[in-house]
This record gives sequence, structure tokens and C-alpha cells, in this order.
Amino acid sequence: MKIAVVHDWLVNYAGSDRVLEQILACFPDSDLFSLVDFLPTNQRKFIMDKPVRTSFLQGLPFARQSFRKYFSLMPLAVEQFDLSSYDLVISSSHSVAKGVITGPDQLHICVCYSPMRYAWDLQNQYLQESGLDRGILGWPARWLLHRARIWDTRTANGVDEFIAISHFIARRIRKTYRREATVIYPPVDVDLLLAREDKDDFYLTVSRLVPYKKVNLIVEAFRRIPDKKLVVIGDGPQFKSIKGAAGKNVTMLGFQSSQVVYDYMQRANGFVFAAEEDFGISVLEAQACGTPVIAFGKGGSVETVRGLGMDEPTGVFFNEQSCDALVNAISLFETEREKFSAVACRKNAIPFSVERFRREFLGFCQFALSKFRPRTSSRYDQNMFRDVVAKV
Repeated sequence: MKIAVVHDWLVNYAGSDRVLEQILACFPDSDLFSLVDFLPTNQRKFIMDKPVRTSFLQGLPFARQSFRKYFSLMPLAVEQFDLSSYDLVISSSHSVAKGVITGPDQLHICVCYSPMRYAWDLQNQYLQESGLDRGILGWPARWLLHRARIWDTRTANGVDEFIAISHFIARRIRKTYRREATVIYPPVDVDLLLAREDKDDFYLTVSRLVPYKKVNLIVEAFRRIPDKKLVVIGDGPQFKSIKGAAGKNVTMLGFQSSQVVYDYMQRANGFVFAAEEDFGISVLEAQACGTPVIAFGKGGSVETVRGLGMDEPTGVFFNEQSCDALVNAISLFETEREKFSAVACRKNAIPFSVERFRREFLGFCQFALSKFRPRTSSRYDQNMFRDVVAKV
């Protein structure tokens, strides 16, 4: 069988790219497609140094620095990929990758990180954060997102099977596309991480510094509790503004290597996470390091953190993205700190391993193919995954 894997874009190694890494590990002979590929030479290992077939966006002016500004052209660009010779198409999509065109004799499985957040339930938030909720540019932006919703809904019909990365995203898929999705949690490389019992006197957050991650809220909350220390790891467009608002008890480290991040995760007293995230790999990485979590109680975090009141709790939740709610959660965390153990935190993270993801993903592909085969030609072999699954 010929297999194509289609990813939205390749510019760094973020959460969706970690899932892509394991998809390619499951199907090392697959061909890789992406709207753009601007990965540095030293970051290409996770795609197995594969050649990437890109769209016409790759060659447009200033695409390397600002490819997202070509959003209006992305649906057209992804539709130009010629996938007609492939038997199985796997789209890895949080934007437009699922919009590739496939035929009736091709099986299309979409690993969906989320329907376009900025076009659906988070539209108003994105417009406000980008300053497009008013003014002369506001209405063109709203019209563009309106057209994006129509296209996004139409292209959902071209997907044979949806995989959601959390039950939260499965509900969003059901609400948006009226389709059911099978939940397969993303892989967390827990084997690389070691739990540490003794902790240092600081809290940690690791994130891209973009508005929806709410790192500015975390920093403001720690301004109100100057006796507590916070370390912020990550870079992004909000770095300067957040650093300018940070108190003396906040240390901004910018981008750091994985080794540095994991070292801080192991030593931190607690990991703070304020985003309404689709899944949140960093939350599980912290727990794999034996570090309990203070998290916003909505989105993927409620599926990966065991709150107070549960057996072997691994963190506390706050139910409103506000400084007051977060400060109260930190106070509760301090009061109940003895209830969280490094052993319980790591135990909670173990089931999200890379091996588990590969096993479930390959098993699902085998299942989807067995359902699809009666409608297709004899070139499909529903047992094609048997040896691979056995190895995993």
C-alpha cells in the first residue's frame, strides 16, 4: 500500500509535531506532505529526515516569516496536493490538512487536534486578541472566517474516520462536524523522564508565549504573591510584554532545550497551566517528572490531572481564567501539598506513553481498513498491520 501523511505546516517541534513523529514511526515508508516546510536542519530528525512535498505557499514572498498571513490561500493550497495514487491518506490536522481531496477508493483517516479554533467557538477571543474585533479590518476578518467555516464543514465529509486527541476535542468535532471520533491520546515520552521526590522552592510554566496560553495571567497572579517564585520557559510574540509586566519573583528564561525544560520540571514545586488546551502534553510531562499541577479546569487538562477528591490526586483546578481564581488555587495547592506525591504523579502519566499511542493508532488503522475494505479493490490487505502491531 502507498501511504501519504499530510501535516498542516512544519516550522518547529510542538505538540502536533510530536504526534506526527509517531505517525511516521508507525509508517516509515509513507510520503510526507505539508503546506510549508521551514524546519531548520538540526530539527529534522523527528520527520526521519524525509523529503517534504510542499504547496505553492512555500515560494510566496515572506512566507518563512509570516506564512500564517496567507491563511486565506491555505484551503486552495491543500486542495492542490495530488494524492490520487495513495491507498491510505492520514491527515494530521488542526487547520486545513484534513481538506485534502481523496477518492472513493482511498481511506482517509484524520488525526484531529481541533477543528479550527479561530473559526469556530474561539472566534471572538482570537478577534479580540488580534485587535480585529472592531475597526475597518474587523468585518473582512469576520467574512474570511465565515468562509473558512463553510469550507471546513464541507471538507469534513471527505474524512472517513476521525481520531480526536481528547474527549474534549471529540465533543468539539461532534458539535462542529456532527461526526463521531475515536479518542487516542497523544504520545508522551515518559521513558525519557524521571520522577524526583525532593523539590525546590519555585513554580514553573512552560509554553509558547501567545495570547490563548494565558501566561500573562500566570505572571500577573504571581505579582500578587511576591513571596512565591515563578520560572517561565518559552518564547513567542508576547515575550517582551510579559517580561515587562513580571515582578521580581518571576524569572523569564525564554526558549530552552528539552534537557533544561525537564530539569526544571523535575525540580519545580508545582507546574502551572492556565490555557484551555486541547490536550496539553506539558502537563503530563510535568507529572512524569513527579511534579503536581495547578491547571485551568477545562479542556484536556481535566482528562490528564487527578484533582483533589480523587484517589491519589496529582493537582488542583481553578475554574475561571482570572488572577483571583489562580491565586486561590495556588493557596489551596500550598495547603494541600502533602496530598500530592511524585509517585502518584508519575503513575498517572505512564498510561500516556509512546508505546501505547503506537499500539492504539495502528490498531485503529487496522480496524478502519477492515471496515473500508469491502467497498474497495482487492489491493487492500486488512492484515497489513499485523506484523507492525505485533512489534509494538
